[in-house]
Amino acid sequence: MKTEISYFSISFIAVMLTASQAFAVTEAGQKQQRMEHRHGSLYMTNNMTDIGNMSGVEDAGEDEPINFSADEMENDDKNGLITARGNVEVEYNQMRLETDSLVYNQNTEIISAIGNVRLYTPDGAVVYGDKVSLSEKMSVGEMEHIKALLRDKSHVYAEKFRKKNNMTKVMNNAAYTACDICEGKAPLWTVTARKVQHNEKTHDMYYTDAVVHIKDVPIFYTPFLTHPDPTVKRRSGLMMPNMGSSNYLGSFIQPQYFWAVDDQTNVMFSPIISSKKNPVVGGLYEHYFYNAKTRIAGSFMEDNDADEDSRHKKRGYLFANGQYDINDLWRLNYDIKYVSDYIYLKDLNLPHQDDAWLTSHVQFERFNGRNYASVEALYYTMLSYNLRRSNAGQYRRINEQKPIVAPLVDVEIYSDPSKIGSYFKTELNTASVYHKNGSQTQRMTSINSWELPMTTRFGEKYRFVASLKSDAYYVNDYRYAQNNTYTGTTTRFFPQAGVEWRLPFVRATEDSRQILEPVIVGVVAPDGGNKPDKIPNEDSADAYFDDTNVLDLDRYAGYDRNDTGSRVSYGLRWSTYGNIIGRTSSFIAQSFERKRDSSFANSLDSEDNTHFSDIVGRINAQPNEYLDLNYRFRLDKDSLDAKYSELSVGVGPSFLRADVSYIFLQGNTYYNDLYSERKELYMALSSEISQFWKMSVYNLRDLTKQSKGTLEHGGSVIYEDECFKWETTVRKYNSSNPDLKNSYEFGAMFYLKTLGGFGS
Repeated sequence: MKTEISYFSISFIAVMLTASQAFAVTEAGQKQQRMEHRHGSLYMTNNMTDIGNMSGVEDAGEDEPINFSADEMENDDKNGLITARGNVEVEYNQMRLETDSLVYNQNTEIISAIGNVRLYTPDGAVVYGDKVSLSEKMSVGEMEHIKALLRDKSHVYAEKFRKKNNMTKVMNNAAYTACDICEGKAPLWTVTARKVQHNEKTHDMYYTDAVVHIKDVPIFYTPFLTHPDPTVKRRSGLMMPNMGSSNYLGSFIQPQYFWAVDDQTNVMFSPIISSKKNPVVGGLYEHYFYNAKTRIAGSFMEDNDADEDSRHKKRGYLFANGQYDINDLWRLNYDIKYVSDYIYLKDLNLPHQDDAWLTSHVQFERFNGRNYASVEALYYTMLSYNLRRSNAGQYRRINEQKPIVAPLVDVEIYSDPSKIGSYFKTELNTASVYHKNGSQTQRMTSINSWELPMTTRFGEKYRFVASLKSDAYYVNDYRYAQNNTYTGTTTRFFPQAGVEWRLPFVRATEDSRQILEPVIVGVVAPDGGNKPDKIPNEDSADAYFDDTNVLDLDRYAGYDRNDTGSRVSYGLRWSTYGNIIGRTSSFIAQSFERKRDSSFANSLDSEDNTHFSDIVGRINAQPNEYLDLNYRFRLDKDSLDAKYSELSVGVGPSFLRADVSYIFLQGNTYYNDLYSERKELYMALSSEISQFWKMSVYNLRDLTKQSKGTLEHGGSVIYEDECFKWETTVRKYNSSNPDLKNSYEFGAMFYLKTLGGFGS
């Protein structure tokens, strides 16, 4: 665990030896040199071609200068000694060596730096020592009582360091910590070893008698440890295992082995061995090409106790995703998600376990300037275990109707802007949809539009749009009523024209700026024509009138439903910004339908025949660092009763902060009970108790008439300082699934910074 930092310290010390070595060779070689005294100091330069490289630093080129200075220098020709004293400095290759005195014995070829030795390395580290000694033509070196302060403020200590002539470096009685050092107090944690060796040739680190200490108390010991040094970016080997316990698996351990197949390929083997179930075989495969990448993860197990209604006997999952740049214009994307049963991901705590749907797709994309094209296929897997248990009929109905879409083609073509800024846009979209219950839909859509954005000299902003949408459908076994189905072809044409006007007013003061912007959008379009008895709604069923689409010309996200009817939408935006801190913005809008029979209006307010829509809006306020408020709403136009509310508030400083969020969505029966009432309240308290301690608790509660009470609650306690992190979490969540109801989750993790961590 301490090896990575020990290696760095060894490298820093070796760099120091190299600098000293350079000075020694300069003196001993008697090469052409230039010496001159300036203000009591000596400066010299020399040809460095004969200098060896002891630290892995690139060899200096010819005529690389060595800058040397000292208060005084003495040359003893009789004994072959050269001595420099007082503020000795040697600068070489972006390094600086400082010492009280430096002695070079030309007879024995031993160089010594004595007293307050300090080396400043290019990466910001500082190495301290009492004495440095070099011998055997500078291929062997020793340093005693070293201390190193690394760039990340970590500390390394060793009684003795030796650089051997066989590319091996050794440290005796070494210690490392990333914690701050306070006088008279032991650091929070320290890693020690009797001996640390680094083999430069094989790039391996070896440890003898390594011990992890917490406040000088040994808690972990290993007699021998080896791993690659930090210069090795990838190498096969065992990694830290995962351990834990769950209701489904019991106690388990997940060993992990990383296999670096080649420079572009990674393989991870990560089986799970548990006390309750058969072993789970799992792993990960990654491959990187010059213009592509792929990633495949999965696992498999046999569950002899499985109930086929919920869990299959043979269980597993496979997630594969990747990207391939075919050429400068075309790209392939794919994301495949397969799971054997709806609760497997939850049982094994895998990614996407809380998703209601898994979406798989394969897509070819083309980019060419402003133009875009894609060909895509999609497949859906339903996971919603809560819906399965709470409403089995609805779950079965939705699952039977889930589609396979292949192909889905989308093309967008833009013309160059004209002299007045207008441009033409052509959209082509085709979709083939196949349902599990046998119904089919093939659609071809073309939208040709003209758009002109413009700004007048008075600051008014306009956008003029005119479009014609053409649809051709073939449907098979489309059930549009309880006992009515339709099979056949149909066409549809939908012209539309619209204009958007806005006029921003700006007021600036010394402390803030305010912007007031009225917006009006007018749309002219024919009434009706959606043909719901012949055209199924495959891609526009989730339409909802809110502040995000009230001013859009087309409020549907898909193509199967047209936003019919003429209307005028109007709104007002207001925002203020402080010059230093604080911001507040608000928006409110409403629509007026010429004839209240548009598809979009009926889908949400079938009982309302008036011309005005509900009022929608939002408020975002952060006047200072102690308050953050966001509110979105939809109010009944007559009673102003809320039909949709979404509120989130954060109040207080970091010492004690409260976060509250509330969501209310009125039930809607237009789409076969797809939208049921939702009313939830989330409350949380968090506190940074001190510089190092943090604590938080939360609760999520259902407030509907059919309330299930608390849906989830939990909390965490975290300690984190400059070198250590410890976190404990607990969570309890209720579910309509008997296998998950009243389940608890516990987690604990500790992490020694710069070394690694362990958790469950």
